[in-house]
Amino acid sequence: MSAGIHIEDSPVFIGPLSDSLSVWLRSKNFSAVFVLSDNNTNRYCFSYLPKSLEDYAPVHSFVIEPGESRKNLDTCAIIWSEMKNAGLDRKALVVNLGGGVIGDMGGFCAVTWKRGVEFIQIPTTLLAMTDAAIGGKTGVDFDGIKNAVGVIRQPAAVFTDPFFLKTLPDRELRSGMAEIFKHAAISGELSSGWINSLARFESSEPDWIEILTRSVSVKTDIVRKDPEEKGVRMLLNMGHTIGHAIESVFIDSSHPLTHGEAIAVGMICESYIAQLHKITVPDKDLLTDYLLKIFELPQLSGELTETLWHLMLQDKKNASGNVRITLPDAPRSMRVLNISRSDLERGLEYYNSLI
Repeated sequence: MSAGIHIEDSPVFIGPLSDSLSVWLRSKNFSAVFVLSDNNTNRYCFSYLPKSLEDYAPVHSFVIEPGESRKNLDTCAIIWSEMKNAGLDRKALVVNLGGGVIGDMGGFCAVTWKRGVEFIQIPTTLLAMTDAAIGGKTGVDFDGIKNAVGVIRQPAAVFTDPFFLKTLPDRELRSGMAEIFKHAAISGELSSGWINSLARFESSEPDWIEILTRSVSVKTDIVRKDPEEKGVRMLLNMGHTIGHAIESVFIDSSHPLTHGEAIAVGMICESYIAQLHKITVPDKDLLTDYLLKIFELPQLSGELTETLWHLMLQDKKNASGNVRITLPDAPRSMRVLNISRSDLERGLEYYNSLI
């Protein structure tokens, strides 16, 4: 059976697709289905979609190249052209089959095509299952700035099947763990049994249904309270101000970091910066220990500081010219902190001392 978690009108189903997607489709009346995937998810995941999808309506499948570097308006133009060629009207359904890039960009293309068609997310990575597919954030990168162009629009549904985790290489599986640890940190659950079982995943198979349900529940609860990110939802950005800048710096390098690796660095640095400002992040040291155990993280040259700071000045979470980070100071309680270039330098020095 599937576990169902609901965000307003946007249900999240966790469990086998055959237990959820087929039933959901039978209650709808879409004119056509447009499945967006990348080379990897088309190869390893497309065949796992229920046959009911093909029986339901005309299915148009479009495959793009994988990777964050493809998440831009040029690729959107190609997708929109395919939507036009497929004759998609406003009663069509867009199915995003993939990780965060497919979900973010496919969702953005759907909500902007003919002023909006419905879309569903079928996340195939742990990162997308726990974060990117949940909450309705859609968009693309622009001029080197992550997610600079986009809108918030809840998907019609999210279908999360742990089966897809078997298709992931180890590094991609670990990448998603950063967001799970973030959810545990902001909810005060870092020392709980379910998160400890994840930290021991190398020695035993985690109970993915339990882990996904608990992690997703943290995010859905926060999104329900603040769907437009005007308040407490900003707490979900823990680690992302520095992390997104680091991810952008490395994206075109010979050794790009995964999103989870970059966010892990960001959480370590930002938690330490909070400490410098006399803000205590609950279980900060435990969080840092977990992240250092799970990830193989690089040293970061001090020469990167200027580039990182320049990117952080463009961060969409800034206000009144201030670079901001958000952190928990108690379970599900948020602190917003304006930081300086000197704070960034000290945070990076602390991080490098641990590597």
